[in-house]
Amino acid sequence: MAEIPVDDTLWCRNFRPAPDAPVRLVCFPHAGGSASFYLPVASALTPDADVLAIQYPGRQDRRREPCVDDIATLAEQVHTALAGWLDRPVVFFGHSMGALVAFEVARRMERDGQGPARLVASGRRAPSRYRDENVHRRDDDGIVAELREMSGTDTRVLGDEEMLRMVLPAIRADYRAVETYRSEPGAAVRCPVTVMVGDDDPRTSLDEAEDWKGHTTGAFDMQVHPGGHFYLSSQAPAVIKALRGHLLAAVPASPRG
Repeated sequence: MAEIPVDDTLWCRNFRPAPDAPVRLVCFPHAGGSASFYLPVASALTPDADVLAIQYPGRQDRRREPCVDDIATLAEQVHTALAGWLDRPVVFFGHSMGALVAFEVARRMERDGQGPARLVASGRRAPSRYRDENVHRRDDDGIVAELREMSGTDTRVLGDEEMLRMVLPAIRADYRAVETYRSEPGAAVRCPVTVMVGDDDPRTSLDEAEDWKGHTTGAFDMQVHPGGHFYLSSQAPAVIKALRGHLLAAVPASPRG
């Protein structure tokens, strides 16, 4: 199969460039999400870190491109797009679907002899934990109902039929990717894994989140925040503080003179 050329400028959005930052944070959006979701993160962490947000096809300025409805294919393309952004230590942060994409990209990087200094998986059960879900098979009203329950889509979008028609194909494709994903037996990364989860998340129990510890041969820790699936919006200061700590830890110590 011929490789599809990947333009990293389409995939990688550097909203607040920090060329002198010693570390880079790469952010992976949730199902139906876009790179702009992480603009507040870039604003909060610049200039201490260079924040990169991944833009999946089929949304915003990439809405005319075919959606990718398979996690493995998405991870392969993101892996290729990130090749030119590994000039400093990187930390991965992925929320919901983004946690799975980040995990699979990290596995591919480690096969190449490179890898993130840490993977922060947010709002997603461990790759080996499955539920029988079929949101992607619902009609449009059923998908909108799911979005309202999760509170992850701008209410202005949910109330604007024209905007909904534009974004629903991407959302359906993302849900198909997540709901058909199956990790390889024993799939794990070598880097440390931090899990963040809301204590009232209807899609990820604390038990399902803790099972991420079986997907790393490195250190593991879990942080439980008040809130539901999108706890990170209401708990933004705590999330930013935690990310700042992980980024600082990823910076190599300066040699003593």
